[in-house]
Amino acid sequence: MSSVIRIPSPRTVIDRRDLVERIEALVADRGAAKGRQAIVEALRDALDHGRVEIARRLVEKPSAGHEVAEAQAFLTDQLIRVIHDHVVQHVYPISNRSKGERLTVMAVGGYGRGEMAPHSDVDIAFLTPIKNTPWCEQVIEGMLYFMWDLGLKVGHSSRSLDDMVRMSKSDLTIRTAMLEGRYVWGDQGLYEEARQRFWKDVVSGTERQFVVEKLAEREERHKRMGDSRYVVEPNVKEGKGSLRDLHTLYWIGKYIHQVRDPSELVGAGLLTRKEYLAFRRAENFFWAVRCHLHTITRRAEDRLTFDLQREVAMRMNFADRPGKSAVERFMQMFFLQAKVVGNLTAVFLAQLDEQFAKKQPRGLLAGFRAKTRTVKGYKVFGGRIQAPSEDWFAQDPVRMIEIFVLADREGYEIHPETMRLISRDAGLIKDKVRRDKRANELFMDLLTSRNNPEMVLRWFNEAGVFGRFVTEFGRVNAQMQFDMYHHYTVDEHTIRAIGLLSKIEKGELGQDHPLAHDIVHKVRSRRALYASVLLHDIAKGRGGDHSVLGAEIALKLCPRFGLDEEETELVSWLVRQHLLLAATAFKRDLADGKTISDFVEVVQSLDRLRQLTLLTIVDIRAVGPGTWNSWKRQLIGELYSASEERLRLGHAEFGREKRVAAKKAAVAALAPGNDALIGQVGDKFVDAYWIAEPEEIIAKNLAQLETAENTPLSIATEYYPARGATLATVIASDHPGLFYRIAGGIHLAGGNIIDARIHTTRTGRAVDNFLVQDPLGRPFQEATQLERLRTSIENALANRIQILPQLVAKPDARPRADAFEVRPRVLFDNKASNRFTVVEVNARDRPALLNRLAYVLFESRLMVHSAHIATYGERAADTFYVTDLLGEKLTSTSRLKTLERKLLEATSELTGDEVAA
Repeated sequence: MSSVIRIPSPRTVIDRRDLVERIEALVADRGAAKGRQAIVEALRDALDHGRVEIARRLVEKPSAGHEVAEAQAFLTDQLIRVIHDHVVQHVYPISNRSKGERLTVMAVGGYGRGEMAPHSDVDIAFLTPIKNTPWCEQVIEGMLYFMWDLGLKVGHSSRSLDDMVRMSKSDLTIRTAMLEGRYVWGDQGLYEEARQRFWKDVVSGTERQFVVEKLAEREERHKRMGDSRYVVEPNVKEGKGSLRDLHTLYWIGKYIHQVRDPSELVGAGLLTRKEYLAFRRAENFFWAVRCHLHTITRRAEDRLTFDLQREVAMRMNFADRPGKSAVERFMQMFFLQAKVVGNLTAVFLAQLDEQFAKKQPRGLLAGFRAKTRTVKGYKVFGGRIQAPSEDWFAQDPVRMIEIFVLADREGYEIHPETMRLISRDAGLIKDKVRRDKRANELFMDLLTSRNNPEMVLRWFNEAGVFGRFVTEFGRVNAQMQFDMYHHYTVDEHTIRAIGLLSKIEKGELGQDHPLAHDIVHKVRSRRALYASVLLHDIAKGRGGDHSVLGAEIALKLCPRFGLDEEETELVSWLVRQHLLLAATAFKRDLADGKTISDFVEVVQSLDRLRQLTLLTIVDIRAVGPGTWNSWKRQLIGELYSASEERLRLGHAEFGREKRVAAKKAAVAALAPGNDALIGQVGDKFVDAYWIAEPEEIIAKNLAQLETAENTPLSIATEYYPARGATLATVIASDHPGLFYRIAGGIHLAGGNIIDARIHTTRTGRAVDNFLVQDPLGRPFQEATQLERLRTSIENALANRIQILPQLVAKPDARPRADAFEVRPRVLFDNKASNRFTVVEVNARDRPALLNRLAYVLFESRLMVHSAHIATYGERAADTFYVTDLLGEKLTSTSRLKTLERKLLEATSELTGDEVAA
């Protein structure tokens, strides 16, 4: 690699001649030792001036990643040269050096490549011919002190040539750093000797081993970083599809073919000219993003976190468009570049594989391996399927779908050269192909494959065919949603959901999803189910309700895919209603008969219920790690069972007495003493309680109520594995402020309430059941945690603590939520329940929220009968079933308006005044 970095107008970044003259003058005037501080100041002025100029260039050309990264490396080079010459000539001068008193300064790692972000570490290697002489040690130390005084973060090593060879052989990281070695200053002959020894003694004969180790290292890094190119807070340097992946390709090319520049990968046959240009474009974009991140944070920050995404988007001149904000457009560009890197990596590695295969000595099986078969006109060799000619896809573009179907059916990989051809020819997929009956049949074969649709659809997407054939899918390619709930881009989320459905169908997720496992083979149309998963988010980023717009797209696409009228109508309905089941299960009281009858009225048939349940489960699970849990499984299961019963038996209000009697029998059957408990204290509960609570909780409540007969307050906390949560039951004399105080106590103990059922016995005692998790969705299980929860509730009820000031002082479990704006909304629904007014509050989630809302309801003289808490990343949806003190619904418009205003005030950030009040 050339040791000289060439940049435009270098002297405006740093004028080395002028800096040297200033230092010479200071030495002449004061001497090297006394003038040291002034020399450091002169160097610092040059560094600051250079950084300002580079930052100005970044503002002027916000996408010029390479230019800025190279200017930064150039600035560092010049400073190191000046420091080296000053130390050698003025600080430790010697007149005639021995052979051992030679020193060369090499840039290694990223700096060696001649690219640096504004706050990157300065990685340098000091090389000497033999073990360090005292003079070499003095010079190295002298240089380092100057660099440290400038505030540079230096990663350095000092080695003899023999050490360099020995350590490079034994350590992959050192070997990679030396591979990037570039001469900066010092003894040029020594650098040349080091370079030759590195290639002869370290590299020669270890090419295959280096590739294997580098790829293993890459796999490990990907796992650490989330193993997807489409995580919504990506790492620009280390993430999948990032700079490091591009560098890995370059390192491998350099190690095997000794290329000095990425452009030489073309001559080495590892990339085509077009692919090299894509490599440069992606690298340039990532460098620009990385330089902006360093400039904004003033540190070496490589994670594109939510709070930085807006800022970088603005600096890189992205603007809002209808349905897509500037930040979403910027992130879409980011993910499209990451996708390019993924494609380049695939063809590069496969090409490499071919090159190695050609060098393989032929063994016993060589003749057998070498036989090429023909399958439907395609060549198949070594488990790979290949197009027989350059113009194969141009002759018939439908083949670009057919080849993926064959690969899926027979378990082939697609040859990299053929993937290149497909990417090149994808533009030939026009309307005629999209309307072609055979093409659509092949596409449906792919989508509903019983093998591995997720893997093949991902190839199909990465080759650029998916978005061309289904242009609506092309629009959500790399489309991110700017929130903390969704972990992946829309296309990645959709492909993952299809993969999950396929696994459920194959019986692989029976333990995780017993309900889905049970019903998946009972649906009437597999094709409709898979099509609904494909299309459920197809209208994201268009502005408007994506469910409504998506339902319209489904009506247009399904007939094209070959679905009949009934299937088309079903898919459109599923897309339109794909959020209904989750919203009902998580935000409504499933013990309220009206909830079930309203839901069933929309669903109308058992088949639709099954289809919608499966779509909901894979949709939630594919959002990202941690979004699916046993609590959600339980709620969806409850809603499914109640709805299925209603659909099979018709109107299910078939006698409250029968339902209460059935529940009592179920409780009695759980344990021998339960029958007696029902006789002793069961009559204290009204019918609504028996219908609302599951039998195992009723059994616990009865036992607790009996022992608490003569005590004013009883608090029980225990881990409740069936719900993946902790059950906290409070039995106390009923009074209106009870709920908000208990909620405050639970929050102060570090708990999040995910569900609350509030009951009053016939004797006026409150029996309140709360399901609690920690902020990361895990139950409290340890004895100390359960005790802390109990004590905290007790203290809150006894008024021993000021709840609100302590809640406000608690740090937010998710501080990055500040990057999002969540507009608070209050919805009232008097039709959702026959007995209660349903109040739903959507707001930004924070520790004091539920307590504040409950306090407003208490102040407004309302009784809370049940509360249902759902969180979606930074957004909380808290639903309360309430009545006035006389047990009536709220119907007065003025009262509802006042309540809305007070609830909205409670959702806003709390000020010191409010806390004091």
